[in-house]
Amino acid sequence: KQKKRHMGDTKHFCPVSLKEDFVLYPGLQEYAAKYKEKIYYFSTSEYRDKFLKNPEEYVAHNEPLKAPPLRVCLLGIHGAGKSTCARQIADKLGIFHIQFEEYLQELILPKTKKKVGPSFDEDREDDNKIPEELEDFSQTMTKTETEKSKQEVELTDEEEAIKANLMDNTELPPEVLDKIVPDWWKKEPFRSTGFILDGFPRTSDEARYLSERGLCPDVAVYIQVEERDILDRLFPPRLKKWKDRQRKKKEYKKKLKNLKAKKRV
Repeated sequence: KQKKRHMGDTKHFCPVSLKEDFVLYPGLQEYAAKYKEKIYYFSTSEYRDKFLKNPEEYVAHNEPLKAPPLRVCLLGIHGAGKSTCARQIADKLGIFHIQFEEYLQELILPKTKKKVGPSFDEDREDDNKIPEELEDFSQTMTKTETEKSKQEVELTDEEEAIKANLMDNTELPPEVLDKIVPDWWKKEPFRSTGFILDGFPRTSDEARYLSERGLCPDVAVYIQVEERDILDRLFPPRLKKWKDRQRKKKEYKKKLKNLKAKKRV
């Protein structure tokens, strides 16, 4: 019975969502309308009413309607290999690769001057800071650098929310997401090229946010991996980083010892 129906240009997708939001949003049978002997499905009753007021705006005329580009959400736990897979897929398909956490880092980097988060806080600058009483004997630190390090940077409420998300995994409020996420669906060059979004959504609230805003990915891929594989992938670079920190601490202690000896002399 369904096959015999003469569907409209957008088949079972909502033509109004395609025209206004440039997404393929599946329509519902209860929000159906007939125009020129063809059936159209709509995502909401409001969109159906909008179509009926001016149907010519949403149907094909001289050429077929243009479909939106591919949009993919790639999900998985930390260390699953999302970024590696996303880079390869993006290169192969010619779409953008958006690493969500990295994008958040870039938004606050001009003010924080360094990346924030548990994996970046292991190197504490204060641990290797030359004490004030020995600064005169240190050739490496100038007065201007000391003053710069003492200046505190003021972050906006939006930047504070982003920092809290990176530091403690606190959920980003919808008003902050509104300034970041919709642009990938609605603004160029992402709108016409497509993208693979790596690491978003991460929670059910973030998935609900996408649904409420009508920001539909064409496909969501979740990568499942064994704990052993993650350990093999993440442990060697972490071990190298730890060894580098130990080496720096050793150099710092040696330098401090020399400066103290210099001060005694």
